[in-house]
Amino acid sequence: MRSLPANHVTDELLAAYAAGTLSEAESLIVATHSAFCPICRDAIAAFEAVGASLLDEIEPEALSAGSLESVMAKLDDLEDLPDNVVRHPSAKTAAAGSDQGFVLPEPLRSYVGGDLNDVVWRPVIRGLEEAELSVSGPEFNVRLIRVAAGAAMPQHSHHGSEYTLLLTGAYRDSSGRYARGDFQMADGDVDHQPTAEPGEPCVCLIVTDAPIKLTGPVGRLLNPFIRY
Repeated sequence: MRSLPANHVTDELLAAYAAGTLSEAESLIVATHSAFCPICRDAIAAFEAVGASLLDEIEPEALSAGSLESVMAKLDDLEDLPDNVVRHPSAKTAAAGSDQGFVLPEPLRSYVGGDLNDVVWRPVIRGLEEAELSVSGPEFNVRLIRVAAGAAMPQHSHHGSEYTLLLTGAYRDSSGRYARGDFQMADGDVDHQPTAEPGEPCVCLIVTDAPIKLTGPVGRLLNPFIRY
């Protein structure tokens, strides 16, 4: 029996996801985590129910002339969006890929264009590879990283926020152990060096809104060249 994730998305992010106010990048990682995590799926459903209840209490207002035509025109525009755009998948949709034998659940699998063996990796440093994913909006960098078994990422802190979702393997840092389905959020107060456990490569989905800040003795010299 597959164990449940021990580290979850924050309530603030889950509520914003349920309200549809997250960016595409943030929605992608929250929806993918919820594919592993029935606890967070239930929380999303609860937040959605609260939102629906509040809407029911709002007094309706008369529509202005031409409102229906305007809405129908916008629906036509949605049909022209790229296939990989997250259209705020529901918790049920996000969970659909979690029991189908795939390493990558939906909606992440659609962004990759297949499963983990379809990812085209680019070497970064010894023991670390990455694959960038395309999302709308310039404010976030979204990528998969693969860390060789037993290897460590460079020690770093953050100029902004970093969201990490474990897809395969496991790693440890100063805050604990993270395994498949676990979610970690880090910011400028966190200085860590995630190290993959022996046995299998550690593959993560990472979303950042600012470059990381290398803090190791050698890494500090490389900060002017860091782009994420």
